[in-house]
Amino acid sequence: MMKRLLVIAVAALALASCGSQSPQSAMRSWMSSSSFLENAHQLHIDALHSETALRTPAMNALDLHTVCGVLLFETQAVNASLPTPDAQLTSILANAFNTLGDGANECYRAGSSPQRRHAAIGYLQRGISYLFEGAARADVVQG
Repeated sequence: MMKRLLVIAVAALALASCGSQSPQSAMRSWMSSSSFLENAHQLHIDALHSETALRTPAMNALDLHTVCGVLLFETQAVNASLPTPDAQLTSILANAFNTLGDGANECYRAGSSPQRRHAAIGYLQRGISYLFEGAARADVVQG
């Protein structure tokens, strides 16, 4: 009986030590391993580039396919870094990545349609605002 209690106590101690990382430490580790700041910066640049292309009437459908395809590819790649150690941040970033992806898809379909171009710009602007909100939340959590 004493042996069993000792085994249970050792197992409990081992399990308790597994979850001892602080939220700040977990966030710093995630931000480093996911290259969050670098990726968020690149997404911002790509979204601005796509927005500029959408505002330029001379950009044809092929040009938009290229620009928006890059944004979609990078958005999908960054989305693979989810979840984060913080549920609220995960939700915010999921909104950012989904909205940027929707904007990239709408951009891809926009062609010469002013309405579709305008809709794509709206998605991109909302996605960037979520991305900034996510960066602010990550900064708060990491301390």
